[in-house]
Amino acid sequence: MSERAEPVLEIVDLSVEYRSQTGDVRAVDHVSLSLSPGEVVGLAGESGSGKSTLAYGACRLLRPPAVITGGRVTYRGRRLEGRSVDVLDRSPDELRELRWREIAIVFQSAMNALNPVLRVRDQLLDVVEAHLTMSKNDARERVASLLDLVAIPRDRLRSYPHELSGGMRQRVMIAMALAVDPEVVIMDEPTTALDVVVQREILAQVVELKQSLGFAVLFITHDLSLLIELADRIAVMYAGRLVEVASSPAVHHGPAHPYTQGLLNSFPSLRGPRRELAGIPGSPPDLRSLPPGCPFVPRCAHSRDECAEVDMALRAVPEAADPDHVSACPFVSGRSAERGGPAHGVSEVAS
Repeated sequence: MSERAEPVLEIVDLSVEYRSQTGDVRAVDHVSLSLSPGEVVGLAGESGSGKSTLAYGACRLLRPPAVITGGRVTYRGRRLEGRSVDVLDRSPDELRELRWREIAIVFQSAMNALNPVLRVRDQLLDVVEAHLTMSKNDARERVASLLDLVAIPRDRLRSYPHELSGGMRQRVMIAMALAVDPEVVIMDEPTTALDVVVQREILAQVVELKQSLGFAVLFITHDLSLLIELADRIAVMYAGRLVEVASSPAVHHGPAHPYTQGLLNSFPSLRGPRRELAGIPGSPPDLRSLPPGCPFVPRCAHSRDECAEVDMALRAVPEAADPDHVSACPFVSGRSAERGGPAHGVSEVAS
């Protein structure tokens, strides 16, 4: 295994269930994932795979009927001076100090996340004043500089959320997340519902801000093509479990799980010969009654009888270029699976 810096955020064996009268739904099933300082980790998968539940569970933001049934989440920030914090063991007051100051979130829908009856300035001031001790004038200047950071004119501080475009609202959410210099920023599909031009601008801005400010990013999306260009590592999630984790180039050129291969083959290439797109047949499984073994079996072109006995543990991929490349499928590798040719990212924000 290659050596990386000690994780700033470490999720170990986390499980989350949603209680219901028709049966409990295990949305996150013994998931372990780490985020190193300054690293961008992409979390990909179809809707309902458990991506957002994993992130919100790690920050203790889930509401009933969601219940964290096991695991550990450890935060180690530079301001803690060598100490670590067990997020799942914090009191509400301690969590309030941790959130936004150390771990911030850019929520999926900016229009829903922003308060519709407060001006942009007041919402940004609320974050700054809750976590930093400074004069009113200094706080106002900091808020104005946050808009400079995300390329929004300062006169928009007086605007209400409904007076902004979708792209501007998302930039305000990014500014709010960076308001008090956090070490970890979780971005939950921040470009959903935006057109491709605005999407590209925002992703390019995320890359620029990350490079200048040095925070780590957990970027959640269903679009694997974005992560190929943006992320250092990619974790692929299916039915509440991680099925593959590897560096971005390793996922791009040698995906070892059939589900990852299906995601790669479901979007068009910008370069190279024309090829037929191949979607993933079927639908994600009902989490209340998962089949034994691998839950991807009903949709997998490589399934065999032995798949019903797979324990879904992540194992090192033999002969992989990335020594940290792991997959939950012991029967298929990047070398043995036939794909429709390498896929090319559609955003190219990091190039």
